[in-house]
Amino acid sequence: MDTAYPREDPRAPTPRKADGAHTAVALGAPGPPPRDHLIWSLFSSLYLNLCCLGFLALAYSVKARDQKVAGDLAEARRLASKAKCYNILATMWALVPPLLLLALVVTGALHLSRLAKDSAAFFSTKFDDSDYD
Repeated sequence: MDTAYPREDPRAPTPRKADGAHTAVALGAPGPPPRDHLIWSLFSSLYLNLCCLGFLALAYSVKARDQKVAGDLAEARRLASKAKCYNILATMWALVPPLLLLALVVTGALHLSRLAKDSAAFFSTKFDDSDYD
């Protein structure tokens, strides 16, 4: 029993070429497979999951990987691009607020230290007894 795959129909007509005719098939260089950003999405969903953006990135990464395995590279690139955008948003939402808070604390501490230095000079003024008469 012949189990070869793919099976060809022996009755199918074979195409005939005219004399002197050549067939050229231009094969483009295969591009690199699209990146699915699965590891980044996993970390975004575990550690930086503000507003569920990391979970959305993870879902699109898994879909992109499925499409890549299925052979639909155009759809895999589109889904991977969405996953990358959601990963960037999740990272920005997780990193920018703490950095802003740190900047506010530092500037507040500097302002308070300047106020404390000025007020310490006011309260350390020595008065003579003759000033109270």
